[in-house]
Amino acid sequence: MDSRPLDYEVAILGGSLAGAATALLLLREQPNLRIVVLEKSTRFPRRVGEATVEVSAYFLGRVLGLTQYLNESQLNKQGMRFWFANSKTTSLGNSSEVGGRYLTRLPSWQVDRGTLDEEVLRRAAEAGARILRPAKALRVQLSEGGRQTVEFEEANGKQTLTARWVVDASGFTCMLARQQGWWRRNEAHPTSAAWARWRGVKDWDGLELAKKFPCWAAACHGVRGTATNHFMGDGWWAWCIPLKGGDVSAGVVFDGRLVRWPDGPTPLGERLKEFLCAHPAGREIFHQADPVEGDIKWRANLAYSSTVFAVDGAVLVGDAAGFMDPLYSPGMDWLSYTTTRAAELILASLRPEPLLDRLAAHNRDFRRSYDRWFEALYLNKYEWIGDFELLSVGFKLDLGLYYAGVVSQPLREGSMALRHPVFCVGLSTPPYWMIRCYNRRLTAMARDRRRRGVFGNANTGRRQMLAGFLPDTSAVPALIRALGGWLKLELREGWRTWFRSNLESAPARTATAPASA
Repeated sequence: MDSRPLDYEVAILGGSLAGAATALLLLREQPNLRIVVLEKSTRFPRRVGEATVEVSAYFLGRVLGLTQYLNESQLNKQGMRFWFANSKTTSLGNSSEVGGRYLTRLPSWQVDRGTLDEEVLRRAAEAGARILRPAKALRVQLSEGGRQTVEFEEANGKQTLTARWVVDASGFTCMLARQQGWWRRNEAHPTSAAWARWRGVKDWDGLELAKKFPCWAAACHGVRGTATNHFMGDGWWAWCIPLKGGDVSAGVVFDGRLVRWPDGPTPLGERLKEFLCAHPAGREIFHQADPVEGDIKWRANLAYSSTVFAVDGAVLVGDAAGFMDPLYSPGMDWLSYTTTRAAELILASLRPEPLLDRLAAHNRDFRRSYDRWFEALYLNKYEWIGDFELLSVGFKLDLGLYYAGVVSQPLREGSMALRHPVFCVGLSTPPYWMIRCYNRRLTAMARDRRRRGVFGNANTGRRQMLAGFLPDTSAVPALIRALGGWLKLELREGWRTWFRSNLESAPARTATAPASA
């Protein structure tokens, strides 16, 4: 065993997208920087399919320069679609639907993270990073302002390296945050998920469904199959993400305060399929599908964050810095902001520049971004996403404000905009207050609808087909119409809750999909 310390300027713990992207950003500015990446796997395993949205698509394509690779090796994504059902819903054809009528106008992709991560790590190595693989980081000894020590294990035993900076890109492992006592579970959002890869999933855009449901097929002039399709229920939702090569990623996410996942001796994959097929839209798409053996996963307590995001000598990126919820795929946007700011922080220290103010701003901005992002978009959201009318109003507002206050910034300012995490400064601050407001109002209306027994009454036979948004002034009329839809909802029924702050959430129940179907 070689016990001599290895000496670097940057040691990155984890070679998947967050770690490899950080290495690329650093080496682009400082090609001679001594960077080592410790990656525990010999090859990245197949992971849950993941969708990019417009900001993360900008980061991958325009900042990392992956557009050609993504177009050749991944699927172009055609927005998001939502499917609803109640006791009157008999099939996919009369499931209520929210989604785009046409193709999307800004790029995004459905990505197989295993292959994407391999490509970005390969590029990092090509740029000059040293890749140690398989090499598992065991412990980090921090010395703020000095040399950090990393103990790791390779095939030939334990070794030690030193580096001025350690970048924690360990994903859900959250190595540094847990080691240092920074890690915190998000108790306000007790969500869990079960998922798998599937084969034999029906073609959304094929002739079989078009012949079976001609009016349904004619309603959409774009492509449904390469959208992220969501099956919606009371307290839960399921995703359906196609991947290059024919596999489909599908899984269920639920709020444990509202839904109890059914226990029992039945294998998880069978319970997951039964759950998906209980929804009329899911039954049509998945009844002949089978999960890939050995590729069925479960994770509880999805949401967490860190109380510290950086110290002088260490910085957290991607999922190692926090995770909120899979709905709307915010993880890739979060990765874009955290890696951009981490690279800037490290480069500033090497010039050198004073770090005290930078570190304070880094921690302040990402704490504020996580808290506001969660509070605005996800706090109690699972109480109303299962209702077609409530989600159609909320989704149009979410989408319009995301385009106006978030997507517009990198398209106008370039990669400089990724220095400012969402909802911290600038144009994204007013959307935070607006989203926070109507999310609370939709939650109150959902609770009142349950009390009156009318929750989900519009979940069958309705269709909301959107023309789409653009991140410019052309989105203003659509956003005004969405605000008008909220106002009408308030005047029609929201008044019932204006002076009732004590409406209680629904009690937890054994998961079915949907509860009345």
